[in-house]
Amino acid sequence: MSPLYERIYAIVRKIPSGKVATYGQIARILGNPRLSRIVGCAMHVAPNDVPCHRVLNREGRLCDAFEPLGAQTHRLLLSMEGVECGENNRVDLSIYGWSGEIKAQRDCQ
Repeated sequence: MSPLYERIYAIVRKIPSGKVATYGQIARILGNPRLSRIVGCAMHVAPNDVPCHRVLNREGRLCDAFEPLGAQTHRLLLSMEGVECGENNRVDLSIYGWSGEIKAQRDCQ
């Protein structure tokens, strides 16, 4: 596995249950805000112990790529942790957004 993916997974594992982060936020923690697409690719092939359901796009929208039912599966995984999604498949980042950026950066480099 790529060292970059390992760094991404280490950060995502630090997102607490009931909180979410964005692809861009993870990329900024890595030190390169242009890596948000790479973060998305890493989430697509993440090992089972990585809570990839806690990573959303910049608008807080759910992902249709979750198996087996796309955004419905994503919504279910988040709701099991107490994260509420609106009818438009969007999570309010001001409520559920993870603010552990600085701590995660220190711990994961």
